[in-house]
Amino acid sequence: MRALRNCFCLKKPKPGFEDPTILAAETHFTLNEVEALHHLFNKLSSSVIDDGLIDKEEFQLAFLSNSSKQNLFLDRLFDLFDIKGNGVIEFGEFVRSLTVFHPRASEADKIAYLFRLYDLRQTGFIERDERKLKQMVLALLSESDLSLSIEEVEAIVEKTMMDADLKGDGKIDEEEWTEFVINNPSILKNMTLPYLKELTLAFPSFILDTDVSDLE
Repeated sequence: MRALRNCFCLKKPKPGFEDPTILAAETHFTLNEVEALHHLFNKLSSSVIDDGLIDKEEFQLAFLSNSSKQNLFLDRLFDLFDIKGNGVIEFGEFVRSLTVFHPRASEADKIAYLFRLYDLRQTGFIERDERKLKQMVLALLSESDLSLSIEEVEAIVEKTMMDADLKGDGKIDEEEWTEFVINNPSILKNMTLPYLKELTLAFPSFILDTDVSDLE
């Protein structure tokens, strides 16, 4: 363990690098887990340019074979990982974004993260008339093993809106979303990371391995 920490200290840190001990103290990850995530981060951040940062192209390459292919789900996920909003993901942002998927992360944090993911226009609501919501579900399905028609996706989204929109105002606020997820806990099944030793193989498949039937 000491040798690993010394290795971090001896190498000149790349831009955006943060001390693993600090990240371990501020997230749910142990120091060993943060160091495992650093190896994964280095792999992803050097896939196009080895600059210690993950840009959108490298982020999409982690999920897709073609980084130029548009995918609304990945665009939104990248925005959440890019905490500073400067167009790249730093190591600290990577770890802090993944901590919500840790088994020790609270259910409330996981529910709130999903709400932010689907609040596409960042208005504080998941809105019924957001066509992009359907587009994002389709984008997610396109990278999974599920194959549903546009009509089936629209039916799932519509039913979700009907069940969750308790106030009947055409949009879902965070309180309504929380109650909906609590009543449908299977929605959170992909909000927990696999074992860290398997993470380099599982990421990003654990995010994309979504069963949309959980929303039905």
